[in-house]
Amino acid sequence: LAERKSVLLAQPHEDVYQTSFDGLRLHGTYFPSDKTTGGKKRLIICFHGYTSKGMSDFTGLSDYYIRKGYAMLHPDARAHGDSEGTYIGFGCLDRQDALGWINWVIERCGDDVEILLHGISMGGATVLMAAGLELPNQVKGIVSDCAFTSPKEVFTHVLKTMYHLPAFPIIPGADLMNKRLAGYGMDECNAKREVEKAKLPILFIHGSRDTFVPVEMCHEIYDHCISPKQKLIVEGAAHAESYFKDMETYEKALDEFLEGL
Repeated sequence: LAERKSVLLAQPHEDVYQTSFDGLRLHGTYFPSDKTTGGKKRLIICFHGYTSKGMSDFTGLSDYYIRKGYAMLHPDARAHGDSEGTYIGFGCLDRQDALGWINWVIERCGDDVEILLHGISMGGATVLMAAGLELPNQVKGIVSDCAFTSPKEVFTHVLKTMYHLPAFPIIPGADLMNKRLAGYGMDECNAKREVEKAKLPILFIHGSRDTFVPVEMCHEIYDHCISPKQKLIVEGAAHAESYFKDMETYEKALDEFLEGL
């Protein structure tokens, strides 16, 4: 990872910003590329997980996209890194921020750019929730790694398996507080419902030994998805560990997915 991080940081890059739909200043790190992939100008937007930041979760995977000639954008989610925000969106509001970053890329790189969305954990849920929006034609595909269905369902799972506590009254109380403070409910945006409206090809990736977001959630979302889809379950991988557990299989799945876009 240290070696790959040094390679990543050696690439030309700059801090970039956009204003969210609700007035937050959001930060990202942009890596341009003068290469093309198959004669096409392509860019990957990388969405990180809970309590992380744009330049952390994709340190390893960035090597793959550099080799493929992709330009990259690593946004900090709202209330993470150098982005403003009081409340973490868990994908519900972040999907609107994702749409803002997509439009930023098109304005910066031109109408002929082809965009791929890749998210891990909360970022994976974000890109799946974004799949239900009307996305610009420049977006060609989505990769979701270890995504959850909704904040409500993953919190319920964590309460039961890690803390041995019932969902009631904690989850209903938290839902009411979330509506009052953040303005939306914890199941208001659910990835399995959003992919029922999806039009883009989606690659689902999950670790078989994920105890934080159970692999059953991946199967559930996959079954609800109506767009072209592929699924990779990495045996023995824990949460957000699939790439490091089996890089060869992960990259092969990405190769096959990208070739079909």
